[in-house]
Amino acid sequence: MDLVDFFEKFIKIVTRYWDVFLIKGLSTTLALSAIAVFFGAIIGTLLAFGKMGKSRILRGIITAYVEIIRGTPSLLQVYVGYFVVPLLLPSLNVSTYASVAIALTINSSAYVSEVIRSGIQAVDKGQTEAARSLGLTQSQAMIKVVLPQAVKNILPALGNEFVTVIKESSIVSVIGIADLMFRTNDVIALSYKSLECLAVAALIYFVLTFISSRIVSLAERKLSHGK
Repeated sequence: MDLVDFFEKFIKIVTRYWDVFLIKGLSTTLALSAIAVFFGAIIGTLLAFGKMGKSRILRGIITAYVEIIRGTPSLLQVYVGYFVVPLLLPSLNVSTYASVAIALTINSSAYVSEVIRSGIQAVDKGQTEAARSLGLTQSQAMIKVVLPQAVKNILPALGNEFVTVIKESSIVSVIGIADLMFRTNDVIALSYKSLECLAVAALIYFVLTFISSRIVSLAERKLSHGK
């Protein structure tokens, strides 16, 4: 196969199946990624504050949770979510999509918790001490002084986590979730052109992650200049 022939077939695949790739596949990928990062950020925030708390037992539990999640493959966690969550919550009749979303959220929360914790701890402790000396309580000092400064470190890292989840979400195709990779395999089965279909999927992933990365970089520059 020469390069010209490859591009001709590539264009035909895009022209004929663009809706399968962009509407059916990409929409699922983006939805799963957004759910995982949004709820992962909420859970991760709670985990981060818990890990910085005074309770040794709570810190130990959270540390074990984070290390287990970060130390096991994402695919394994998706399988656990797919098989275990419906068993634990049979009365709720949890769908495959919800099970996978929960697994991705749990995975994201472990990484986000470390991002938030490190972002907060990167703020000079003197800032907290100064705020306390002015009469602010510990929680007021955290909300009014520490967090606004920590956001500069946290937001870009959260953006990078979103980019990472977009790429890692492709593993959900192995259990039948119709994301971008699943739809790519559908098109391969219909067209018998695996290389061209995979090239289309790769291009979509690249464009999506590139745009997301540029937005993250722009936000980081804005924050670093205090705008």
